[in-house]
Amino acid sequence: MTRPRTTPQLAPLRLAKTHLKPTDLRAIAQLATQATLGLVDVTEGVHHSVLRSLGATRHPGGRTAGLTGLVYRGVRGITGLVGQGLDGALATVVPWLSNPDAPDTDSAERTQVLAALNGVLGDRLQAQHSSLALDMGFRINGQPWQPGQPPPPGNAPTPHVLLTIHGLCMTDGQWCRQGHDHGAWLADALGCTRLNLRYNTGLHISDNGAQLADCLERLVTSWPVPLTRLSLLTHSMGGLVARSAHAAGTRAGHTWPQRLKDLVFLGTPHHGSPLERAGHGVDLLLGASRFTAPFVRLGQVRSAGITDLRHGHVLPDDWQAQARQPRALGRMSDTRVPLPLPDGVNCYAVAATLAGQRSLLADRLTGDGLVPLNSALGAHDDPRHHLRLPRGHQRVVYRTGHLALLSSATVAQQLLAWLSSDTGPAAAPP
Repeated sequence: MTRPRTTPQLAPLRLAKTHLKPTDLRAIAQLATQATLGLVDVTEGVHHSVLRSLGATRHPGGRTAGLTGLVYRGVRGITGLVGQGLDGALATVVPWLSNPDAPDTDSAERTQVLAALNGVLGDRLQAQHSSLALDMGFRINGQPWQPGQPPPPGNAPTPHVLLTIHGLCMTDGQWCRQGHDHGAWLADALGCTRLNLRYNTGLHISDNGAQLADCLERLVTSWPVPLTRLSLLTHSMGGLVARSAHAAGTRAGHTWPQRLKDLVFLGTPHHGSPLERAGHGVDLLLGASRFTAPFVRLGQVRSAGITDLRHGHVLPDDWQAQARQPRALGRMSDTRVPLPLPDGVNCYAVAATLAGQRSLLADRLTGDGLVPLNSALGAHDDPRHHLRLPRGHQRVVYRTGHLALLSSATVAQQLLAWLSSDTGPAAAPP
């Protein structure tokens, strides 16, 4: 007996779960086109260097001439046309993919990817007005919040605000590590209101500092209850941004610096990170040979925020002065304007080392794997740059890495002891 043939049933179409937004597609396509054009530049630069070694005429800008140059120009032109065509096509598709009724929330995965991308290319993304560029803003319990708005339910405002500021290539959600969040834990123990800051870590530290100063002024002037104590808990680059903000706010005559009582640094590279300086040294070595010079363009992908970590630039004059130096070994000299810790503020620093005890190597080079102990403690051979932290305001934790500072129980207890104190600023050691 022949079985009746059945018509196969089509399964309902289901969109795979994705962390991308429709506007991301267009921004990623633009980024890919620019990366391709950059690779063509590098390739032609190498080609030009080889031709010069064979006696060919030198042409400006590392470009080739004749038929070879025509080929490279053709590749650039085609890549540009493809990029423009793809951008135009996606521009018409995005409105169809968008859902105006969908909540404007990001997944944790997307946010972390964007944070890393902004750390490396954030200055370029902002200059291109890319949708991938992060904007600075306060957040409460992972949700955006603007000064002047009522806090979300369950977050009653208090006279004491604790603001946490994350580090390079990170985001506000990454304060929670291994189930522990210093900010949330301290807010519960101290009975204060905890705010988070999210920002584009690829921008110059001084630019982020100026933005933060303006944000804090709006916060203080619009806080629902009289704000009597402002505490900043910072990690890594976040500490430099906080110092820069205080300098910018003071110059602008803001009122919030008068309410700043506590400034805590966790693994902050006050005097820079040797890893960034090593990367810059590689640039210089590549540039010493005409065969490897074109590859310097790859090393220059580092954002303004990363290059600021070379010596710990916090003021606009710091990186502007370095930019004016000729491209030579002398460019690695420290051109910073001395900036002491703010007066009238309790400043604390926690430094970590992977070693079991202090040593010359840990103090000046390895430290927590990213930041040497001396840099994290503000110690410097030049008295002008030495940050005079009171001895009781310093803590060194051992066998601890840079990110492990965020989950250390020892660090948490030390922070609580410092911030529970209601005493005035301690006198700096002579």
